[in-house]
Amino acid sequence: MNNEIAVKVAQLTRTFGDFTAVDHIDLEVKKGEIFGFLGPNGAGKSTTIKILCGLLLPSGGSGTVGGYDIIKQSEEIKKTIGYMSQKFSLYDDLSVEENINFYSGIYSVPESRKKERKEWVFSMAGLQDKRSSLTRTLPGGFKQRLALGCAVLHEPPILFLDEPTSGVDPLSRRNFWKMIYEMSRQGTTVFVTTHYMDEADYCDRLGLIYRGRIIAEGTPNELKMKHMTRDVIEIDADRIVDAMDLLNRSNIESAIFGSLLHATVDNAETAETVIRRVLGDVGIAVRKIEKIVPSLEDVFVTLIETA
Repeated sequence: MNNEIAVKVAQLTRTFGDFTAVDHIDLEVKKGEIFGFLGPNGAGKSTTIKILCGLLLPSGGSGTVGGYDIIKQSEEIKKTIGYMSQKFSLYDDLSVEENINFYSGIYSVPESRKKERKEWVFSMAGLQDKRSSLTRTLPGGFKQRLALGCAVLHEPPILFLDEPTSGVDPLSRRNFWKMIYEMSRQGTTVFVTTHYMDEADYCDRLGLIYRGRIIAEGTPNELKMKHMTRDVIEIDADRIVDAMDLLNRSNIESAIFGSLLHATVDNAETAETVIRRVLGDVGIAVRKIEKIVPSLEDVFVTLIETA
């Protein structure tokens, strides 16, 4: 295996009865890279990660993680990686320091390194003044940072994060990504799954997964340039649900983005005239229409419409 490749799978498949959760996936993740696995809930992200972490055997295909075979050497993989999910098992009845001590033992951190690694977690997570606090009393963002610290106490070269920012506020999510960047700069390979489209721009490369299959792969900019050959326009209008339904019935692909609509069209100028007429005919006021740079969510919506 190429020494610069941290994770590699070929034709990876996992079925549960008649249901195919992972459908013949091929991918490579380079050492030191932040690779994002992006897709809606139920797309196959968590199943893939569990296979790569040695927690679940594939139904077909092959792969290596850190040079170890995902079928034959799952126990070696578990010693090599860090793994954190939204359900990472911190112990609420233990203090912050007791949780760190517990995971130091679980991950067999050498005695000579335990004190230094503990202090690193306190510093990284901003928990220096909360050492004795019960974990259950921590706000969600602090719990998340503590969970990350515990998952990497043993300094794994490869880190798997499965929906790690689910359920925390936007500021905590942003702070969490700052920590991920720092680990990547120090050489850690990070494989992260998320359904938050805005987080995709934090990644070096992305795999967009839908119904168990990778439907596109590349850097955020590559995905936007390659897959968005049409214009994207943003529409500020009243009654956006009614407006979206009306535009879609008029063969103008549109979707709600916050309080606005995004529409994918062949030509922005021509489409603006049509949209103002279609909406105006039923009394829906249009305040503004402008051509915008497509987001990764625009890319994803476009891809799944043709998948």
